[in-house]
Amino acid sequence: MAVPPSVTAVVVLAAGQGTRMRSRTPKVLHAIGGRSMLGHVLAAAAPLGAARTVVVVGSGRDQVEAHLAGIAPDARSVVQEQQNGSGHAAAIALEATADLTGPVLIVNGDAPLLRTSTIQALVEAHRSAGDLLTVLTASVDDPTGLGRIVRDGAGRVTAIVEERDATPEQRTITEVNAGVYVGDGAAVRAALGRVGAANDQGEQYLTDVLGLLVGDGEQVGGHRADDADDTLGCNDRRELAARRRTLNDRVLDDLMRAGVTVVDPQTTWVDVTVEVGADTVLHPGTQLLGATVVAGGAVVGPDSTLTDTEVGEGARVVRTHAELAVVGPDVQVGPFAYLRPGTRLARGSKVGTFVETKNASLGEGSKIPHLSYVGDATIGEGTNIGAATVFVNYDGVAKHHTTIGDHARTGADNMFVAPVTVGDGAYTAAGSVITTDVPPGAMGVARATQRNVTGWVGRRRPGTAAAAAAEAAAGRGTDEQQGSPA
Repeated sequence: MAVPPSVTAVVVLAAGQGTRMRSRTPKVLHAIGGRSMLGHVLAAAAPLGAARTVVVVGSGRDQVEAHLAGIAPDARSVVQEQQNGSGHAAAIALEATADLTGPVLIVNGDAPLLRTSTIQALVEAHRSAGDLLTVLTASVDDPTGLGRIVRDGAGRVTAIVEERDATPEQRTITEVNAGVYVGDGAAVRAALGRVGAANDQGEQYLTDVLGLLVGDGEQVGGHRADDADDTLGCNDRRELAARRRTLNDRVLDDLMRAGVTVVDPQTTWVDVTVEVGADTVLHPGTQLLGATVVAGGAVVGPDSTLTDTEVGEGARVVRTHAELAVVGPDVQVGPFAYLRPGTRLARGSKVGTFVETKNASLGEGSKIPHLSYVGDATIGEGTNIGAATVFVNYDGVAKHHTTIGDHARTGADNMFVAPVTVGDGAYTAAGSVITTDVPPGAMGVARATQRNVTGWVGRRRPGTAAAAAAEAAAGRGTDEQQGSPA
């Protein structure tokens, strides 16, 4: 039997300009911990199973709607052409839910720390008390600038008073409005139709709905959040940084409780979208971003940034940047490696110091130890790529592929001019520029024959330290030939 949703609709208010952010990006689209602020709110509300999610857009609507299409395609956007306050925005949204009956959740789109558990507790408190409207509240040390929750002697919420309208006594109240409401959709919609704009901002406030319902003798409640941080909004870049720190601390705390070692939480950043297995060690300076997945027993860092990257069990990734790469089990990467999109490293392989890879597949047990660029390549198993190797994959117009077979040995300072294939078990000589295929088991040699021009330094660089050293060495050679002491 299907479980009915706890609310019939979710309304997210995301139309504000966010002028204090001083940004061309709409406030709700600023990123924190792997999601936009709007994305965090939608993710927190999603488990409620609402039949409809409505997002009110206004400032930067094209950007917000494009973002919604990517992260929540089932959400419906409605436009607030003029930003006339939270009450006006909520009224527009509720018109889009007029065909639904039952409780509606209304939440601000700039509350990135809001958790599903907090919303569920609010909804449950609303249902249990039989309230027509319930507001989420928080107890804070410093309520400056926030709307105060006024209760009567029985503890019932009677009003939300903005600070500028509060009496000196009311300003001492430390329980504040969190800007999250759950209430009967029809009742809230009707009350919003009565909200006026007789205030110094000339706007319709959603908070006025509560006062109207209290005046009607309706039962209104307030549920206090267990963690006040859940209710924090974000209005400028300083607050954005503070919320990012809080969110990251939560993520790392959860990881450590699950068996992940985080050596220095102050310098380790992990997005909420990342998965990390038990017994993984994250060293200082590590950033795990996007859809990164790190299997158990891996070691990442120090100073590594992995974006949308998969790391297998027991792998070690040191001082490495990786994006859209797959690092298999027991692989060693770094230090100072760059794995670009399309890199796939099979079990037990190695990408070493100052190596860059792109769209490259490295077979089991194969190694690219030093100072190399490997792009658009397939390398078999058990193969060693010599130091200072370059896969020349671009002809100025198109990219071309290089294939190196199993158990091959390529010399140092090689260039493989694609398209080219080096067969299984083949060798290439150091300093070679390989432009044609090397058959299996063959040695590819592609370099000029060395010749020595005797006496060139003495003739062309007389009086230099090099010439003096050469002359001295020549003299020592003569003495040795004559049997004289060195």
